[in-house]
Amino acid sequence: MIVYELVCVHGHRFEGWFASAEEFARQQSVALVTCPVCDDAHVERVPSARVAVPRGAARDNEPVEAPGDHDGDNNNAIGGLPAEVITKLREIVHSTENVGPRFPEEARKMREEGIEFASLPPFLTRNSH
Repeated sequence: MIVYELVCVHGHRFEGWFASAEEFARQQSVALVTCPVCDDAHVERVPSARVAVPRGAARDNEPVEAPGDHDGDNNNAIGGLPAEVITKLREIVHSTENVGPRFPEEARKMREEGIEFASLPPFLTRNSH
């Protein structure tokens, strides 16, 4: 399985999971890769900070963080966002429901209802659910 960071021509960023690089290329060539926000099929890969970590390098369920992604206990600004915004976003995330295996069904419902959604950045999902 390979995970790509993707962006549509409207600037919506999202990730896609594919069996291989060849499978991504095949799906992209027949317009099967579309933006989950606007449904545009003009999607390109963007550079990703994901790094393959050998087994045993990190403990299970321990996030591997990118440089500069540390926020510590004082909620320093991340990605240029003020600390109070990050705190409020984390409160919202912690009040949500993890739908687990129902995720595909719930995502389809949201899309059909016109509700915009996207993956949450790692700094918001640490220690949630």
